[in-house]
Amino acid sequence: MLSRRGDEIKGTKNMTIIAEGVQIDGKINCPGSLRIDGSAKGEIIVGKDIVIGKEGNVEATVRTVNATIAGAYKGDMISSGEVEITSTGKFIGNLTQKDALLTIARGGLFKGESTLSSDSNVFKPENEKKGIEVNTDKLKKD
Repeated sequence: MLSRRGDEIKGTKNMTIIAEGVQIDGKINCPGSLRIDGSAKGEIIVGKDIVIGKEGNVEATVRTVNATIAGAYKGDMISSGEVEITSTGKFIGNLTQKDALLTIARGGLFKGESTLSSDSNVFKPENEKKGIEVNTDKLKKD
């Protein structure tokens, strides 16, 4: 199978790191993976994995594939893959998953509601939903 570099999404091979002591308030859109050791508030969209380190503190709505929570997380999360709460992790909020792939280590905290959704549109990023509609319209016009 041939690989074409032009088809890769820019930034998907990289890990974005929000270092300890850094505070972000707003919207984060990361096409690759994201590690948070500082604090973040707002909305976070991650194309691959999000890791909240032991010192990390996140209060946000998160949409991701996989998540590892070793610090503190408060908010609603939509995950199409695995979610792991480590022994030092604290998850307070609601979790929506495609499959039941939630792991909580001894000492980890989960306080909230965990639900499964069979609606695949829930797990698609907003820009991907719009892109599909635009492409469909283009196909109809041709």
